[in-house]
Amino acid sequence: MHAFEARGRRVSLTCDPPCADGGSSPHTAACHGRFARLVPGEPVVGLGFGTEAPGSRGTMTITTPLTEAGGGTDVLIVHEGVPDAVPAAGNGAGTRSAPARPARFVEANA
Repeated sequence: MHAFEARGRRVSLTCDPPCADGGSSPHTAACHGRFARLVPGEPVVGLGFGTEAPGSRGTMTITTPLTEAGGGTDVLIVHEGVPDAVPAAGNGAGTRSAPARPARFVEANA
């Protein structure tokens, strides 16, 4: 993660094996996004913008309702408009690992 701010984020995704759509380099796909809605008590809505690779261009909507649960928070992440070149398994694996990344980024840059 290169940046995570209230207005948006920039990330590089690591692909192993090499990125199916070409990515920014054989093993990296860089993308960015912005928050379309960031209101306390409402689902977070983000717009993700694909890489420059032909099959990954476009805008994906990422909706994330946060729900209090047992002293913690349940996080549901729903993707709409995922580019055809993005494999579902890779998108799912990246999504499952994503919630810890902003915390690590903030802690490392505090």
